[in-house]
Amino acid sequence: MFSNANLQHRGMRNNGPKIVVIGGGTGLGTILRGLKQLTAHLTAIVAVGDDGGSSGRLRREFGILPPGDIRSCLVAMANLEPLMERLMQYRFSGDSPLAGHNFGNLFLAAMTDITGDFEAAIKESSKVLAVSGQVLPATLENVILKAELADGGFVYGESKISRSKTPIRRLYIEPENSRPVPEALNAIKEADVIIIGPGSLYTSIIPNLLVKEIADTIKKAPALKIYICNAMTQPGETDNYTASDHIKAIIDHSGEGLMDIVLVNTEPIPPETVERYKLEGGQPVLADFDKIQSLGVTPLGAKIIAKSSVIRHDAAKLTRMIYQLSRTQKIGISFGKAFTRQLFRFVKSISGFLLVKFIK
Repeated sequence: MFSNANLQHRGMRNNGPKIVVIGGGTGLGTILRGLKQLTAHLTAIVAVGDDGGSSGRLRREFGILPPGDIRSCLVAMANLEPLMERLMQYRFSGDSPLAGHNFGNLFLAAMTDITGDFEAAIKESSKVLAVSGQVLPATLENVILKAELADGGFVYGESKISRSKTPIRRLYIEPENSRPVPEALNAIKEADVIIIGPGSLYTSIIPNLLVKEIADTIKKAPALKIYICNAMTQPGETDNYTASDHIKAIIDHSGEGLMDIVLVNTEPIPPETVERYKLEGGQPVLADFDKIQSLGVTPLGAKIIAKSSVIRHDAAKLTRMIYQLSRTQKIGISFGKAFTRQLFRFVKSISGFLLVKFIK
């Protein structure tokens, strides 16, 4: 039986903003866990270029799209008992043919075989797992990632791109004219807020935006567009990248108009954590606000990482920020675009005060 508090919470979620989150990997799942508490109108649009690990094996053996990032989003957005969540995330070990496979990935592969269609498998799995919102692949086509490197060479496949030690000059998807899932375009058109990231820049974020109709639809959408920049660089993908470098890479691949605001972490990373990441080739992303502004994007700096030994964004803090920004956008829409621009300038001018106030 629902308590009054539960009923009130459910009513607030049903009246929550329409939010679309675009990305893939662990970062996307983290933010979805927070946003599902804010709104029932939540859509995750997920990259499908993964060709490594359990996802890659299932992709090659069964001819399905890689299920790993889809599964992570389904679990993040689901209303599951702890044991069921552990089951969906369980990875087999040992020397058997199942070793390395994730149970949730096998679940999606089996559901695809039962329904005869990967998209239908996601929808039916969403019902079984009581998912709040919807999870959609960016495209249903068999996408292969191709990276042109700084030395002129090319690398094919997400798993090889992420292991490359040579800087990436440009990313491509094959087929180049991959068609988007129609429901994804509809969700973007109807959104109040569109969030890009967090996630691996070249293997989770940009692949979605290389599906041309997705990028074009985002640019035309009236929604508030927010980019959540990674807090740490990723070895092999974004070595020595600043926050503005991340933004410039997105603009270079898909054009301007994809983001109004970028959220950048300003929480100091503990020295011992910095040293540990440094051993793996990672470092904190520099918040170079002046360069971000020169790209036509409004930077908002905030302490948005969780305090733990692993650097992850704090889902609760991000959710509160996005809620406040969505309310600002709603007020702006009521008074017109000119007022919205003035309002965001005001938000930017006092952002230090605002962020301290509602992130504490």
